[in-house]
Amino acid sequence: MPISRTIQNSGFTEIRAAISVAEHRSFRAAADALGMSPTALSSNVRALEDRLGIRLFNRTTRSVSLTSAGEEFIASVAPSLASIERAMEAAGSHGTRPSGTLRINSSVTGAHEILTPLILTYLQRYPAVQVEVTTESRLVDVVLDGCDAGIRLAESVPAEMVAVPLPFGLDFCVVGAPAYLADHPPPNSPLDLKDHRCVRSKAANGSIYHWEFENHGEALEIDVSGGLTLDEQSLMLKAAIAGMGLAYISRAIAAEAIAAGKLVTVLENYLPRQSRLCLYYPRNRNTSAALRALIELIRGGGG
Repeated sequence: MPISRTIQNSGFTEIRAAISVAEHRSFRAAADALGMSPTALSSNVRALEDRLGIRLFNRTTRSVSLTSAGEEFIASVAPSLASIERAMEAAGSHGTRPSGTLRINSSVTGAHEILTPLILTYLQRYPAVQVEVTTESRLVDVVLDGCDAGIRLAESVPAEMVAVPLPFGLDFCVVGAPAYLADHPPPNSPLDLKDHRCVRSKAANGSIYHWEFENHGEALEIDVSGGLTLDEQSLMLKAAIAGMGLAYISRAIAAEAIAAGKLVTVLENYLPRQSRLCLYYPRNRNTSAALRALIELIRGGGG
């Protein structure tokens, strides 16, 4: 986490310098991360050690490691300092001008969907804001994870959260490599998948995802067979391109490979409508100017 000007001016520079050295195991790398000179960083660490009356680091010409006292000290102060920095950033972003850091947790597929149409426009409109998007397959508690908001399917948003529907959703497709489809006749209906090798998808809870289709308005779920099971969409994309079988993946993730002719879509007439995505955030927390600006952008159509 880059050191903020507010933290520097508040007398935490020495502690932040020590934490950075502990994280990078290098004085030079730590100085680069904090935007300080190595000399200034070393001086701050020495001043802290003098104040504490202990040695925090064992230093050689080739390596830097924490002493036992240093490990105990860093483990104690690092979480507290991170909380203070987040609180000060949040407080500073409550003004009228969006600034600071906006932290969003999203599913992997959701992140692919929002990156270009939403986040790109947002960054262009609000250059004073830094956006951090982290991805998780499982649904996380955005409050406990230190995030401002989350991106998930509408039906997955916790009831206690405020949900803001996005102007687009998740759109999936079934794809296969041309070489695979040359040896295996493309399926004409979802029932034909029994004759195909498929890349299966494992959900965060350990269950196997059943491929979803629609046939004349009737929902259909297929538990496909195949020798490979993966839990991450980019790996499924790679497996499909390599000809390891058909894959059911996000269209946003597969789009580039489809355009390049590395993948071919099948069963297009049987794919369900898009699943609606939502931005969600805690109901009983002050909403930062940065988050308010994102909400306004979404409600305005996403740019």
